[in-house]
Amino acid sequence: MKLLTQTKALADETRLRLLGVLASHELNVGEIVQVMDMGQSRISRHLKILMDAGLVGCQRHGLWAFYSASASNGSRALLTAVLEGLAGLPEHKADLDAAAQVLSERRRSTTRFFDGVASDWKRLSREMLGDFELGQAILGRLESYGRQLGTVVDLGCGPGLLLGHLAGVADCVIGVDNSARMLDAAAKLLPEGPEVSLRIGDLEHLPLRDGEADAAVMSLVLHHLASPQAGVAEMGRVVRPGGQAVLADFLLHDNEALRTGYGDRWLGFAPEDLRSWLERAGFQELSCERHPVNLGLTLMVITARREEFSV
Repeated sequence: MKLLTQTKALADETRLRLLGVLASHELNVGEIVQVMDMGQSRISRHLKILMDAGLVGCQRHGLWAFYSASASNGSRALLTAVLEGLAGLPEHKADLDAAAQVLSERRRSTTRFFDGVASDWKRLSREMLGDFELGQAILGRLESYGRQLGTVVDLGCGPGLLLGHLAGVADCVIGVDNSARMLDAAAKLLPEGPEVSLRIGDLEHLPLRDGEADAAVMSLVLHHLASPQAGVAEMGRVVRPGGQAVLADFLLHDNEALRTGYGDRWLGFAPEDLRSWLERAGFQELSCERHPVNLGLTLMVITARREEFSV
């Protein structure tokens, strides 16, 4: 009986705490160990019980496995009740604070990586993409729909290679990155003027107003984010209704070397996941092109449009 299995799984303080954390964050075992301050074998045992009960799901990306609360098997009402019971408890708040700290350290680690490779980014990009001109492909997708490019934001702009192309066709370009050294490199490359703006900030919490951009680009960035779905949601927030987005990232792959050599957290994405995240962010997918590149990778270039508000 499923209900009996689920209630037995929840009859433990540690598993209740685990479920509370995984309802808010998708984490790997190492991160869960840090959050809960427990040994890995103990965490793994509790995760298995929650998974057997259908309360937690596991998604594998190469050698890493990521866990999150699951409500897709008819357990949504039970999960909601558990979260309502945990709300306001000091222990639950402490767990969420610890998870936020772990993810914040993950972002700082990513920032340190990109600070270190800022001067060598063009070579690293060429190693991945070979002769494929991603900047031209993105520019072509933005221009192909025949609308005037007003304010275009490059989310995760790096050293400004794409911003240089965009500055020639848009009225205003905004580059956002969480690496100060990347932005320093971009400032040296780009022309000065009110039509070019560089801003430091995390892509899950963009330093942009609601609807500030007519178009947004997120190029080879999503697989670095601690929460890629939150990054897509933020892109939806800052693009005006009727505006456009171009998202470029890799199809699911198993090249573990990209974690250490390129600072990747996720080994690509399934097209259906990206489509779902875009729809939740208010976008309608217009096209998805696939291009084989280096290192056994396939690059997806997705074009989408922000839905107009209904009257």
